[in-house]
This record gives sequence, C-alpha cells and structure tokens, in this order.
Amino acid sequence: MRAVRGATQVAGDDPALIEAATTELLGEILRQNQLEDADLISIVFTTTHDLRSAFPAAAARKLGLVDVPMLCTSEIAVPGSLDRAIRILAHVHSPRPRDAMHHVYLGAAAVLRPDLCAPPPGTQSPLPQGA
Repeated sequence: MRAVRGATQVAGDDPALIEAATTELLGEILRQNQLEDADLISIVFTTTHDLRSAFPAAAARKLGLVDVPMLCTSEIAVPGSLDRAIRILAHVHSPRPRDAMHHVYLGAAAVLRPDLCAPPPGTQSPLPQGA
C-alpha cells in the first residue's frame, strides 16, 4: 500500500469549479502513478475554509468511483496559507517503492510541497529554476 498526495487551487467557490479542479487533480494522480480505479483503497479530500459550495468526493463519484471510501474535511485555517485549495491523500495499491510515487501539485498549489512534486520523467517542472 502507498499514499499519494496532491493539491490544486480553485479560482472561486463554485460547484462547477470545484468539480473541474478535483477531476483534473485526481486524473493527474492516477495518470502519473499509472493507477487504475481498482488500485484505489481510500481517498481523503480537504478543502480550505473558503470552499463550501461542493464536496470534492462528489466529483470523484461522478468519475465512477462509487465503491471507493472517501472523506471530505476542512484544513485548519493557518494565517498566510494558500486559499481556495483542495488537497488529496489517496491510499493505493502499487508495486512501486514509496520514493517512486508521484505527488501532484497543480498550478499555484505547487508552492505547498515543492519537495514532493518533482515532475515525472520526460516532463518539465512547474516551478521556476531555483525555486
């Protein structure tokens, strides 16, 4: 069993934006780690306090993940932290070693964990050189 992290920032508190951002992030986590639906054990979603219009898990269910246990919860409101953020912690079956898992931080969320979000081989880093 492995755990994969990821995050993204949503443009605003709108159900359609939350659904689109969740779908993109979850899709990238699956793609970059060569995972299929059957590999998913459970998913924990967190949102910042300013996202209240939709559950990210509802977007995952629309992708067909109806038998994967999922939980949505709130991040603590740390002053100065990234706003409008959706985070994912997915537990998965994978033969890869822990250090070979690709954690996915999209857009502005890449600042959250630059140490974890090295790009997959053959792609370019989302972070500027020296960041």
